[in-house]
Amino acid sequence: MEILKNIDEFLISLGVSPSWADRLDQFIAFALILIVTFIADAVCRNILLKAVAHLVKQTKATWDDIVFDRKVMVHLSRMVAPIIIYIFIPIAFAETSQTTVGFIQRMCLIYLIITFLSFINSFLKAIYTVYSEKEQFRNRPLKGMLQTVQVVLWFVGAIIVVSILINKSPVSLLAGLGASAAILMLVFKDSIMGFVSGVQLSANDMLKVGDWIAMPKYGADGTVIEVTLNTVKVRNWDNTITTIPPYLLVSDSFQNWRGMQESGGRRVKRSINIDMTSVKFCTPEMLAKYRKILLLKDYVEKTEQVIKDYNEEHDIDNSILVNGRRQTNLGVFRAYLTAYLKSRPDINQGLTCMVRQLQPTDHGIPMELYFFSAIKEWVPYEGVQADVFDHVLAIIPEFDLQVFQSPSGRDFQRALS
Repeated sequence: MEILKNIDEFLISLGVSPSWADRLDQFIAFALILIVTFIADAVCRNILLKAVAHLVKQTKATWDDIVFDRKVMVHLSRMVAPIIIYIFIPIAFAETSQTTVGFIQRMCLIYLIITFLSFINSFLKAIYTVYSEKEQFRNRPLKGMLQTVQVVLWFVGAIIVVSILINKSPVSLLAGLGASAAILMLVFKDSIMGFVSGVQLSANDMLKVGDWIAMPKYGADGTVIEVTLNTVKVRNWDNTITTIPPYLLVSDSFQNWRGMQESGGRRVKRSINIDMTSVKFCTPEMLAKYRKILLLKDYVEKTEQVIKDYNEEHDIDNSILVNGRRQTNLGVFRAYLTAYLKSRPDINQGLTCMVRQLQPTDHGIPMELYFFSAIKEWVPYEGVQADVFDHVLAIIPEFDLQVFQSPSGRDFQRALS
């Protein structure tokens, strides 16, 4: 203040009017404040922040590196300038009306609040980045929680800014907003429902990023790539993106394939229709041929012995078909398929593995193969399934059986010729 008085007296001695001398004093004081503010800001950004960043790189922790990569401290350094201006502006404009000083200070406060909110927002994003990379938090709706906190943060910040502009207490504004609660709930309906649904999905472990889900009703069949406050993004197998509101995943049904991915195998359940007219009793020549198949040798001999013992016990001639027991080519074929599936290393033998007949239809006898592939990735899994049924189709004629298929034009041509 003493320096400003000396400058004022010097200007008056030069013939400058007192009013103009006061204005020049204020201009010089304001310029000095701006210079100090600029220097403080430069020191914080170019010296302090670089020094701290250098120290951070020397540590073994990774979270502090992420904080600096997200420019969190830059937002914090921006708070220095409005604080200096807010403190020293009354000195520069001591002779000016308090209305002008108050207005400038309110602008500084608004800028300070916005900068502080930006700092908190960047800090929350950095925390989200740190925890989203940890395995134990990957099944938590972290992004939805982050967005909820961001909405509340900026909403409270907006209330405080408005209260500063109109020079009223933010508490009174919040009290006045009570009457508008219904409108606010309508505006933020999706966000509120999304947050509640995200908590339910997380608490019940229903969904997390990386899960393969299927929701045909909404055209979703693929991997979950993002779970936010208002949306769940699913990358389908054709690389399209389906967006689903979280509350639909709670209120409606969807299929999550995570259980299959975490289990020991992926199910295969397919059948081949056998022509019923090709099913017959095995002759000695047929049994002799089947004994040469390594997978069937023990089965054929053991079954023949059981049948022989049964027929002898009931005094039945083995050559008599009526009231007697004989093997069929379809039964031997089913036994071969069972042994074949159990011999493959890419089929999980600890899970259900069977070959069964289904209800005969006008399309023949469905012979169903039910087993679990130990390989669960989509492309290799399809390869295992194709290899099995390639072999099944190729081996069927060895058992004097025929696959049933609807007649085609070639079949009619052969019949006419």
